[in-house]
Amino acid sequence: EEACPGAGSCSGMFTANSMNCLSEALGLALPGNGTIPAVTAKRIRLAKEAGMKVVELVKKDIKPRDIATLEAFKNAIAVDMAVGASTNTVLHLPAIAREAGIEIPLEIFDEISRKTPNICKISPASEQHIQDLDAAGGISAVMKELASKDLLNTKLLTVSGKKIKEIIDNAQILNRNVIRSVDSPYSSEGGIAILRGTLAPDGAVVKQSAVSEKMMRFSGPAMVFDGEESAMDAVMKGKVKEGVIVIRYEGPRGGPGMREMLSITSVISGKGLDERVALLTDGRFSGGTRGPCIGHISPEAASGGPIALVKNGDIIEIDIKKRRIDLKVSNEEMERRKARQKITAKKLGGVLARYAKNVRSANTGAILD
Repeated sequence: EEACPGAGSCSGMFTANSMNCLSEALGLALPGNGTIPAVTAKRIRLAKEAGMKVVELVKKDIKPRDIATLEAFKNAIAVDMAVGASTNTVLHLPAIAREAGIEIPLEIFDEISRKTPNICKISPASEQHIQDLDAAGGISAVMKELASKDLLNTKLLTVSGKKIKEIIDNAQILNRNVIRSVDSPYSSEGGIAILRGTLAPDGAVVKQSAVSEKMMRFSGPAMVFDGEESAMDAVMKGKVKEGVIVIRYEGPRGGPGMREMLSITSVISGKGLDERVALLTDGRFSGGTRGPCIGHISPEAASGGPIALVKNGDIIEIDIKKRRIDLKVSNEEMERRKARQKITAKKLGGVLARYAKNVRSANTGAILD
């Protein structure tokens, strides 16, 4: 009934709520942290309990790295796939893991996605919202369902002082319309897919749980834009009818900073183009994005990736089920284009210039060296 029922984050499975849920799955947040609404007394009680737990953990000399292990990150990714979380998790989780000395390549996301069913469809993928997931049992209930098929490691410690098994043993699934059985999922695969191909040799990311069946396989001519604003202008003026919008120079280095692109995806959807137009970018999207929006294309244009060589009219083929994204241009032509290529570089100074020089690709989590 209400898009935002009160204070707190947006009520869909967008980036803030996605990371909140995954913090719980990772073991770094208390049970309920992912879904309890901000305006309730339960959230206030949880905040007080969190403060007490911090002191308790310090006294016991339990540190974040004792909890945030590789296996814990794999648990978080499994929950990520089960709930159809934001594509930004594919940036944030590897970046957090690296601070703990752990490398999480895109292959781990895809490996877990292929074996973890999507058992929740929360807005923007459906009319259900975070408060519905909370009422259905929350992340503990989701984890209990995944554990029933050995899709999680339940022996791991959490900040609550309990192991995952102890927490989920007390969880209940109260609404099977919100949290489906792993035997009757929305999809046999996870909410996020990692694509590769001639356009994205180092990978690209799509929220496949928010893509219609009709658009899982798509091909069309490229419409190329160097930045979001020019693409927005073309769509708003009705110049885009069908095909593949390519927005480049929006990556970690090219932006710089890989700003969130919500306006263009909203306009495409609002104009009813989301089943006739695919959107590709070396940038990133809002967690509220739906439709065939493929981001984090790596290498990015500013690093000389293939996306920098795409021309208007080039045919691009997308096959999400086969995990492919290909530019249908011959190797010979690509080599000719590369020889003539001039990378569009923005005039930068100060902090932004240093950031652009040192930031790594989106497939690493856009981390700084």
